[in-house]
Amino acid sequence: MQVSSHNCRMTNQMSDSAKSQQVIDPFEGRIVVGMDGSDGSFMAAHWAVSEAKVRGRGITLAHAIMPTAASSAFGIAVPPRLDLIEDMRSGASEDLTRLAADLDCADIQVVVEIGTPSALLLTASDTAELLVLGSRGRGGFTALLLGSVGSQVTSHASCPVIVMRDDPRADSNELVVGIDGSEHSLAALDFAFDEASRHGYKIVAVHAWDVPSFDLIITTDGPVPLPLEHVADDEVRLAAEILAGFAQEYPDVKVAEHLVRAPAVQALLDSATNAVMIVMGTRGRNAAIGALLGSTSNGVLHKAKVPVAIIPVPPQQLDAA
Repeated sequence: MQVSSHNCRMTNQMSDSAKSQQVIDPFEGRIVVGMDGSDGSFMAAHWAVSEAKVRGRGITLAHAIMPTAASSAFGIAVPPRLDLIEDMRSGASEDLTRLAADLDCADIQVVVEIGTPSALLLTASDTAELLVLGSRGRGGFTALLLGSVGSQVTSHASCPVIVMRDDPRADSNELVVGIDGSEHSLAALDFAFDEASRHGYKIVAVHAWDVPSFDLIITTDGPVPLPLEHVADDEVRLAAEILAGFAQEYPDVKVAEHLVRAPAVQALLDSATNAVMIVMGTRGRNAAIGALLGSTSNGVLHKAKVPVAIIPVPPQQLDAA
């Protein structure tokens, strides 16, 4: 097993010779795990090991150290001592290296960086294949999904983000994906079908829709509610059109369609009771009918009992849209 350590330090501490050396990206094409010593991060690391074997990728264990300024007796902020920061960095690197040696992975690296968790994770996402996180953490990744850091990472990461909840069900082979016809849900479907094909999973495609009270049509007798059967027919047709292309590209993947008139969050959670994962785009088409919005993604992230994958739209796809 190959275990290597890349310790990123503050720029002003780098020597001229170090700057002249070629920098090797420790995240490129790899599965990056946000580590903080919590049970959630250990679970994420073990899931990453299994996924790395299926994908033929290496793993990078990443940790962020956030030095905090101390206050003097006169109330003046005192910069943290560099020797203490270095001790923290060295200690974290040693701990992660020991963990890496215990993981069943042939290619694993350790990165300890001085800075904020969100900066480290978003930088990693620029070149990583996957980003894997625990849902509850401590230290550098405290409250990752409960505040601004979690929102930043899941909303702005350039690669898919897998958020671990409870242990994935070993006896299940269903992967739930939310669809609504938006570019974001198409990106989620692309990831879901690829993942299902790699693992032999069955796709459960959930298309949730609802009719708001203000959805009216104008007739000679004045505005009247839009007939539910008309909306339902449109939603069935949309779901069929979306899935047809993916089914043709992945003939080995079985697909079950769940068309549900219900709020998107509840529809996804109900469909994922026995799932190995829920796959979603970062946001959806609109708030009116069946949308997978940022609020939906956040709702699922906070309430799901299975891992959740948040999939961004590739930049080139957004540029073409």
